[in-house]
Parts: sequence; C-alpha cells; structure tokens
Amino acid sequence: MTRDYEALASSYDGLMTGGQYRRRAAFLVRRLRRSPIPVETVLDLGCGTGTIACLLAERGFRVLAADESEDMLAQASVKAEGLERRPLFLRQSMTRLRLAEPVDGVVSTIDSLNYLTRERDLRETFRRVRRWLKPGGLFLFDVNTPAKFRRMDRQVYLDETEDSFCAWRTFFSERTQICTYQVDLFRRLPGGTWDRSFEEHRERAWSEETLRACLADAGFSAVGLTGDLSDRPPEAGEDRWQFQCS
Repeated sequence: MTRDYEALASSYDGLMTGGQYRRRAAFLVRRLRRSPIPVETVLDLGCGTGTIACLLAERGFRVLAADESEDMLAQASVKAEGLERRPLFLRQSMTRLRLAEPVDGVVSTIDSLNYLTRERDLRETFRRVRRWLKPGGLFLFDVNTPAKFRRMDRQVYLDETEDSFCAWRTFFSERTQICTYQVDLFRRLPGGTWDRSFEEHRERAWSEETLRACLADAGFSAVGLTGDLSDRPPEAGEDRWQFQCS
C-alpha cells in the first residue's frame, strides 16, 4: 500500500511532466465550486509532493494535505514556501486518516488510491473520508483503469531531465490485478558522477463495480463517473476514471 519514494521524491516533479497538474487543479476547482455546500476547506489525500495542494491553496482554499511518505512531504513543504495560504501538511496513511474537524471537500489525484492493494484498505479509506467530510461535501478522486494496467504489462518507460534518468519496468498480474513498477533512478551528483537507486511500487486495478460497492458501504449515496478531466461518460479503454461522490 505504501509508496515511500525515498529515492524518487527529489526527482519526482521533474520526471512527472505528464501529470497535467494545472489542468487537473482547474478541473477540481470547477467541480468544487458546484458543490452543494460552500467549499472553504479541502483535504488533498495522498498529496505526494504537494503540487495539487499548492494550486488549490493559490485559488483561495484552505488546504489540508496528507501523505504517508516523509520524503514526499518534505518536497511539498519546500514547494509551499511563500504561499499566502500555505497548506497544512500531515503525515498520515489513508487508512488511518484522522483530522481535527471535518472538511468541505476531499480530493485524491494521480492514482493515489490505486496504491491501496487490499480491498479492506480501500473500504477503510472510504469510510475515513466519509467520516471527515461534511454532509453534502464532495469527494473527488481518480484511478488508473484496469485497461490501462493491462496495456502497461511488460512495458518499459523512460523519463529524463538534465540531472536524472528514470527507467520504469511494469508487470501486470491478471490473477492479483496488481501492477508492479520496478524503478531504476540515476541522479547526477555535484561532482559529475551518477548515483543509482532502485525502488519497487505496486498499484491495484480496481473495477468500477468494486469501487462503487466500497463507496456505498462507506455511506456515499450519489456516485458519478466520467472520463479523465471531462464531464462525459468514460470511453472504452479509458486510461483514468474520475469519480464524484457525495
């Protein structure tokens, strides 16, 4: 379930250029502003290096941002320096989420929930979100789809910047519905030499039926599903689903 990102944390933002963070933040803001209740406080669950949290804070929301990775939160804290409304960063796992008071909205982006590989953890996370979300508030999240994971099986992806090079090897199991990422990261050191690190990450492909069942079990009665960054129904073979729950 964890995604420690001990090696990747410092290079993550430079490598993840395909995240479309500003478009994603704008999409979330549009939906939050259509919420049945006024939205002032927002929780970013699984915030990573805090890009979405900071973008929401720039748009005037009071943001709480939770992640289990100390290294990712360290990067997020640096990123938030100078913001007029600095997010409050919390080191918490999704399954043990606990806040001082309920929030008006909850967001979780860039497949954070796929890192929950056991159904009992998914159910507990949804229950925790429901517990800390005000009545009428929105829970907005995205997940990588099973179709995307199947296409990723036995593929190699390369990302590079001037000072880093990352090779991702991916393997998807139909039996477990888990995609394993084997990550080799090379980083240029100040003296011009290169350092190599290795990490392994695992994501679970959740079916629409399982997600809906777990959301209903947690108490979400209204669940909408669209394609990524869109208000249209998802297409067959879509890479990412966007859920809106209340």
